[in-house]
Amino acid sequence: MGSARDDRPGGCDTGSLAGIEVTEGSLLDGRVRYAQPQGGFRSGIEPVLLAAAVPARSGERVLEMGCGAGAALLCLSARVPGVGGLGVDIDAGMVLLARRNAAANGWPGLEFLTADAASVEGMGTFDHACANPPFHPSGGTASADASRDLAKRDRPGLLAGWVGAMAAQVRHRGTLTVILAAAELPRAIAALMAAGCPPSRLFPLWPREAQAAKLVIVQSVKAGRGPMRLSPGMRLHAADGSFTAEAQAVLREGCGIEL
Repeated sequence: MGSARDDRPGGCDTGSLAGIEVTEGSLLDGRVRYAQPQGGFRSGIEPVLLAAAVPARSGERVLEMGCGAGAALLCLSARVPGVGGLGVDIDAGMVLLARRNAAANGWPGLEFLTADAASVEGMGTFDHACANPPFHPSGGTASADASRDLAKRDRPGLLAGWVGAMAAQVRHRGTLTVILAAAELPRAIAALMAAGCPPSRLFPLWPREAQAAKLVIVQSVKAGRGPMRLSPGMRLHAADGSFTAEAQAVLREGCGIEL
């Protein structure tokens, strides 16, 4: 990560890959080598938080929709040695970067595929699935950068399509975990219920004390029957803008989140 006040993964060295100008940086306070586009779409803290919430164990397989340059699966691999994963993204350039990042960290158990996440099938059975879906309104002003616009802009049916594809490939009693804007919570719950994966945990992420949550982590169990529970959540920033100790344990030290 960058400084304590920086919400984005850091890095200052630059280079290029297949014509894409990239920044060479790191995640989890240097534990993960991470290259991403110098301009356009760049990872924030969302994939790091998402990875911390996935309850995977060594030897299990995880499917990620909209993987970008692989931040979530990379962080998960750092926390859970021996985990396997498949990341899917519609942007071929980002998939190329994700493959490069996996190789740079020496994690051959991570694979990445260029495809429309909603239409992925036949990739085997996974123990867990996760996603950080686009949530910028479909009718808003388009970004000048096509890659950024593709990664951030919602599209009609996208959330339901991703959830349905995730649910179809996760084993019975496997988990689905998503991180998304709190405003999208009703749609997420509806999509998960329709896919046969009723939410079991809601975990709000509070920006600061006494501020409304902007992000929420939702976790479901496929064919689960337990009640949905609202967790206390996590406060991300102290009054001075620095990350709280709880947030730093996840974002810098690679600790998991107990939902």
